[in-house]
Formats: sequence, C-alpha cells, structure tokens
Amino acid sequence: MLYKFKSKATADLVMLQPNAEELLKIIGKAAGPTGIITVAQANAAIAAIQAEIQRREALHEAPPPVAADADADANDAAKEEAVSLRHRAAPFLDMLRQSSAEGKDIVWGV
Repeated sequence: MLYKFKSKATADLVMLQPNAEELLKIIGKAAGPTGIITVAQANAAIAAIQAEIQRREALHEAPPPVAADADADANDAAKEEAVSLRHRAAPFLDMLRQSSAEGKDIVWGV
C-alpha cells in the first residue's frame, strides 16, 4: 500500500506504507487512511524527525557488539546496506519545511 502526502505548497509525495507509517509514528501521528499535519504542527514534526535521525546516527557510530556467529555478521552487513532514515525522510522534511513556510497544511491518504 502507498501513502500520498499532499500540500498546496509542493508536489505530491508518495511513500511506501512502512516508510510513511514510520515517519508518522516519529511525529506522533496515528497511521491511518487519512490525516493532516497542520502548519502549527510542522515545526514540531521537523524537530522530532531530526532528533530521531540524530539518535539513530549516534547509535550507528557506536562500536558494534561482538558478533557471536556468522548469522550475526550477515545481519550487521544487511543493516549497513539499508537506506538510512536521513535519506528516507529528506523529501518529507522538504515538504514540511516548504509547506510551513507557505502556511499550507499537509494531508495524506492511502
């Protein structure tokens, strides 16, 4: 399933369900078939996403625990290849910033 975020200030943003729901959870919004992020909520949403990005990057910079077996090494390698939250959230952060600057709400639907 896809989420489509819309704002009169930007082009539509389409995201896969897991990525969209992760971002909505970070900003304190319930994932659902429709919703809104008001202009008044945008700055808090931006701050929440940036804080989570920093938290995850700090965890990633910490030395990894010693792997007990080859499976753990394979899992660590897979995690390193995954797309970071910073990259997945960038278009959403841009939409939040631009919409906030122009005084426009963001709505979504699935």
